[in-house]
Amino acid sequence: MVEYTYLVLRLPRGTTRDAARQIMTEHAEHGGWELDRLRLYPDGSRRIQLRRKIIRQVRTFRPVPPGA
Repeated sequence: MVEYTYLVLRLPRGTTRDAARQIMTEHAEHGGWELDRLRLYPDGSRRIQLRRKIIRQVRTFRPVPPGA
């Protein structure tokens, strides 16, 4: 099962659509985030929820105990 970590951004009502797009683009290109949800409130503010996969490393090398 894939696990995600989330980042919530809140943008004030004066933020333009182009500025919001630029903020999300920078997070996507430099942090590996993708858009999960975007909510535009009646007062003009935005709540943006971004997510990215949690990559877990699996140990592939098993050390041999001494004397074995």
